[in-house]
Amino acid sequence: MTVGLSDTPRRTVVIEAMAPAVDCGRYPVKREVGAILEVSADIFKDGQDVLVAYLRYRRAGERGWRETPMRHVDNDRWAGAFTLEVNGRYQYTIEALPDPFRSWLVDLEKRRAAGQDLASALLEGTALIRATAERATGADRGALAAGADRIERAPGPAAAAAIAGDAELGELMDRHLDRSEATWASHELEVVADREQARFAAWYEFFPRSGARADRSATFAEAAAQLERAAAMGFDVVYLPPIHPIGRAHRKGPNNTLLAAPGDPGSPWAIGGAEGGFTAVHPDLGTIDDFDRFVARARRLGLDVALDFAIQCSPDHPWVREHPEWFFHRLDGTIKYAENPPKKYEDVYPVNFQTRDPRPLWEEMRRILEFWISHGVHTFRVDNPHTKPVKFWEWLIRAVQQQHPEVIFLAEAFTRPKMMRALAKSGFTQSYTYFTWRNEKQELIDYLTEITTPPVADYLRGNLWPNTPDILHETLQRGGRPAFKTRLALAATLSSLYGIYSGYELCENVPREPGSEEYLNSEKYEYKARKWDAPGNLVDYVTRINRIRRENRALQHYTNLRFYPSDDPHVLFFGKMTPERDNLVFVAVNLDPFATHASLVDVPIAELGIGERQPYRMRELISGREYEWQGARGYVDLSPDIEPAQIFVLQR
Repeated sequence: MTVGLSDTPRRTVVIEAMAPAVDCGRYPVKREVGAILEVSADIFKDGQDVLVAYLRYRRAGERGWRETPMRHVDNDRWAGAFTLEVNGRYQYTIEALPDPFRSWLVDLEKRRAAGQDLASALLEGTALIRATAERATGADRGALAAGADRIERAPGPAAAAAIAGDAELGELMDRHLDRSEATWASHELEVVADREQARFAAWYEFFPRSGARADRSATFAEAAAQLERAAAMGFDVVYLPPIHPIGRAHRKGPNNTLLAAPGDPGSPWAIGGAEGGFTAVHPDLGTIDDFDRFVARARRLGLDVALDFAIQCSPDHPWVREHPEWFFHRLDGTIKYAENPPKKYEDVYPVNFQTRDPRPLWEEMRRILEFWISHGVHTFRVDNPHTKPVKFWEWLIRAVQQQHPEVIFLAEAFTRPKMMRALAKSGFTQSYTYFTWRNEKQELIDYLTEITTPPVADYLRGNLWPNTPDILHETLQRGGRPAFKTRLALAATLSSLYGIYSGYELCENVPREPGSEEYLNSEKYEYKARKWDAPGNLVDYVTRINRIRRENRALQHYTNLRFYPSDDPHVLFFGKMTPERDNLVFVAVNLDPFATHASLVDVPIAELGIGERQPYRMRELISGREYEWQGARGYVDLSPDIEPAQIFVLQR
């Protein structure tokens, strides 16, 4: 390798290992509005010069930089921070340089302490101060010149050195430091400041077409009752599966049968028909005006409406006629339906992102999102994003958020870990996770630690779902009501983001057949009328858990999860604290839905400044009981038939 002489050979400060950075800055870091972004880097240079460094930052699109000083931590590591004040993207980088005056002061003190002659050194210092005075203006110019005069007129070297170390003189020199030869980091990094709901939210999924009757679709007006229920239970987001017209060709019947009867509604994911496509509303639900009223009603209840963005079409979708080039074709010219062997989806055509010119298709995707944003939708759950190019998502999400930084994208990608991470890096605000299939103690500890700590947590926010319309895990099938309570408590407290699919609060747990994760009589293929007050329902339990989340700020953070030892292999014990440690929450969960388990659990009292003999109170928030503990070990007794989980707040 040949090293040439750069145009700035005097810029010799080295800036390395900037953090946080995702793939060396290839992708943005994720934070939320109001968060303080802590930035660190290795900063050093040859010789003994005293260095100064500045964290430079600006909003995307701004020309000028703002800055804040960085501090030396240790071993050439420096740190600084700035507040993400508004929703949007920021750029940040580092500027560093040697400080001649501070370096001179250090050298002067060493000479003085060694009893050396200071005459020449003092001349160098006054020359530095006078050169700085030439760059200054106004009162600062005169004050600097006066400082140099005072050093020169000092009665002796010791007095001159004391004047040189005057704090006010140092502040003047700092203010007018010549930074023309400062070194900047080799590249700028980016952080996305999402709105708070990107980090803290409880989601509730329901089919608006399911209402009081099983023989017809409900309307948006009738579905307002579902909004009332969701708000009363304390949810923040209501997520709707596709609300568009449903194709008739190859329409699926109950339980995914190939033949549909005349009154069968079909799957909402078979999108498009004679009535329209992705920007149309199914006529059974109402009109776009009815949808607008539905969104307005949700907003008055404090709910965000999230829509499913599923990029696939029924054979009846208008695109099939208007844009056949946007689909995959067999050699005989016919369009291919979707397959995931051995599964076949004859009612769905996947969209071809490898078409000769994908740009019109990409722009149409953006137009669809812009349409729904104009109708008050600011959250999208994206169906199967892992079957579309990562590059497409990176472009689409950035393009949308440049105009609408408040928009949130949830990636529904139960796929390979590296693809899930790549989608999160490409811009998805939140991600579905493997939580549904993590049910044993150690696998929960390993997996949740992985996704809630850097480097993964710098770009991926895990949204934990115990169930979805597609997934009824064996744990819920076998464990019954205790398992439903356990998995809800885990999802709601391990992450600041979680969601449930409606019917969870009724403990619906019958699979289509043994060994299947599909629901029997799945709502994906038929209308479902439920009795929300049925005996054994968990409505009050869900409501209490959501209230606990709202009343305890520690549960509203994502990266503060810590696991602590417990004696029983079936008892999981973990905690969350606010940065100020004014809200300390600890959770004990019995993972066995069939038996009671008691355990000693370890509380980090040394970290909290609590002595071994000092008592402290643990208030249990589900039952309302209070306990007095002493020492580092507490006792929990968890019955699946009474309360399989306990949520404590530690009170000193």
